[in-house]
Amino acid sequence: MARDMYRKLPPPGGTPRQVAEVVNNLIEGKSNNTGEFTLNTSYATTTTIYNERIGVNSVILLMPASDAAETDVAPYGEFISTSQQLAPSVGNTAVVTFDSTHESNGVYLDGSNPSRIYVRNNGIYKVLFSLQLANANNDAEYADVWFRIDGTDETETGKRFGLPARKSNGDPSHLTGTTFHMLELTAGQYIEIAGATSSTDISLEAFAATTTPYTRPAIPSAICSVQAIAASSYGSIYISSQQQGQATVSHFANDTANKTYKYVIIG
Repeated sequence: MARDMYRKLPPPGGTPRQVAEVVNNLIEGKSNNTGEFTLNTSYATTTTIYNERIGVNSVILLMPASDAAETDVAPYGEFISTSQQLAPSVGNTAVVTFDSTHESNGVYLDGSNPSRIYVRNNGIYKVLFSLQLANANNDAEYADVWFRIDGTDETETGKRFGLPARKSNGDPSHLTGTTFHMLELTAGQYIEIAGATSSTDISLEAFAATTTPYTRPAIPSAICSVQAIAASSYGSIYISSQQQGQATVSHFANDTANKTYKYVIIG
């Protein structure tokens, strides 16, 4: 924490020159009620400002003061699977797993339970999945897919995808199943994509990149994108509590160095 230090008048009063200096500084916006702080890291969600000028009823205005703070964005993550995933037995439920993280900031994949995508911050999230479904059966089949939060099915998030019969032996039919929902999540909760099928001949199929007969990138068997679209309260960084001499700043879980902000205390 740093702040400018301008002349203060002694309690008994100052000389006319001292008074003029203090008044001119105030007219030019130079006062001692400013400071600077850097957000805590290690996924901290709060940082404390210490300044004896902070009071219980003070108004504290914040503004970014570094490139890292200026470019701060809401939490997001995109996760993919590059492997084929088989359907569960008929009448049972399975969850989609992921093996790679494309992008991530405040959203992460559980290394021990690769079906679980965790969030580090409270908020409203837009969650989208895209599944590369394949049907190797001679008959048309279907797959029902939905979202779970902390292992519990989320109501009215289901989607049914109908797959036509296979083209021929060894040449299944394909369908890209995709949908999104807005989910309200609290820090530490996890999302899963669950599903059930009408046949074990349904799978999630991945394709490697090719150069013949044309060049194209790899096709994942599953993709899940998670993006925070609204914080549960106030905004991404705000004063959540204060007392004489200090204030608590709440913010998105942070693990980025040099996120520095300046502040002004009023009152």
